[in-house]
Amino acid sequence: MSHFNRLVSEQMVTMEKLLYLQAELERCQQIEEELQILQNATNLESVQTDIQQMKKELREIQLIFEKQTEEVINAYRETNLTHSM
Repeated sequence: MSHFNRLVSEQMVTMEKLLYLQAELERCQQIEEELQILQNATNLESVQTDIQQMKKELREIQLIFEKQTEEVINAYRETNLTHSM
């Protein structure tokens, strides 16, 4: 094999490796991107779960507050009734 042919052959092998590595790199970058999206989705789900929990707690506190307000009003009425007699 001539020196030229050997160099071209080596260059072709190198080019195959280059193309393979470029394709693998692109594939891995795509996977990385998808994993980042999934991680963000997981974080989103976590935030959504937290939001739902906070809404539930808020509703519970609102009900407690309403009940306390009724008790305060009733106690105030009872105090006024007792003093006005």
